Amino acid sequence: MSTPPTGLQQSHPATQIAGQESAPSTTVPAMVHGGTAGVSPSNNTLAVVSLVAAIASFFAHIIPFAGGFTLAVVAIVTGHMARGQIRRTGEPGMGMATAGMVIGYIHIALIAVVFVFFFGVVIAVLTAVFSSAASGG
Repeated sequence: MSTPPTGLQQSHPATQIAGQESAPSTTVPAMVHGGTAGVSPSNNTLAVVSLVAAIASFFAHIIPFAGGFTLAVVAIVTGHMARGQIRRTGEPGMGMATAGMVIGYIHIALIAVVFVFFFGVVIAVLTAVFSSAASGG
């Protein structure tokens, strides 16, 4: 049993059993609004979904009967849900949720205006056709 030379010291600390440390081996950063210090907290997921769905709804009219209108409704519903979550948790993303809702409502209003316009055009054409047929022309 030889002893190591005096110039060579062991470089690793003595083995400890878990839970018997006298001080923590690492420090835990302070929490700031749900995130760690120095790292900004992420936006509410539903707020992001609301904004993305609202923007995508204008490009989704190529899918008949479901595209743009459905995504506008998704934007409105997820925007309301996100605002409720943000009020409870304090997460960032209130502006994104509000923007998604507003864009969704505007999109549905534009769909209604276009629908009323085309319905009026169809009624006007049918009225012209039937009035000319009734007059014998």
